[in-house]
Amino acid sequence: MRETSAEPLADRKQRVPGEFDRVARRYDLLCALNPGYAKHLALSARRLELPARARALDLCCGTGLSTRALVRAYPEAEVVALDASREMIALAARKPELGAARFLVGDAMDPAAAGAAGPFDGVLMAYGIRNVPDPDLCLARVRALLAPGGVACFHEYSVADSRAARAVWNAVAAGVIVPLGAAATGSGELFRYLRRSVLAFDGVRAFEARLRRAGFDGVTTLPMDGWQRGIVHSFLARRRA
Repeated sequence: MRETSAEPLADRKQRVPGEFDRVARRYDLLCALNPGYAKHLALSARRLELPARARALDLCCGTGLSTRALVRAYPEAEVVALDASREMIALAARKPELGAARFLVGDAMDPAAAGAAGPFDGVLMAYGIRNVPDPDLCLARVRALLAPGGVACFHEYSVADSRAARAVWNAVAAGVIVPLGAAATGSGELFRYLRRSVLAFDGVRAFEARLRRAGFDGVTTLPMDGWQRGIVHSFLARRRA
């Protein structure tokens, strides 16, 4: 079914894992063409500031690019990575540099049900929270997985608070991401959805407030550099008790 702007995002999100299955083999190539993509994931991973032998969860790990950021930042850590796309997980699990990580197929709405049992010292969720059907429930469950003092980093787009950021995102999405994604995968449907999901997602202040309502403390937002400054952010939030 072709996406239309009239289709409710909540309904549209149900089809996202299957569509990532279809683009999985070209996903790393598309990310490599995004200036700063790997660098910014690495930055968010380091911002968790985990102990050397931490237990870390990579939620919505995709093909393992965010997992790689965690493994490189914390080479002695125990890393569990979860995604709802079987094809993405299959590709991630075959990457030799990620051999120490444990990969699970499961729903980010309920990681524990898929075997991602806490407590974790840290959770990295990159480009995932805006794609779940119920972000508040997801956040509550992420918090429940954290050990006391544990920290989550939501590496995410947020442009609602800035007219300039929205303009840059619209220009890049319409001029580069959608046509390049369509050319690489044969379909622009997923990439049109991703453009729309970013525009519909919380502004920075609204997402910070959402994190606090979910019971997180010490909520902090840190920026990226390059073209994604003001567009992608590290949202850091801690479980105090």
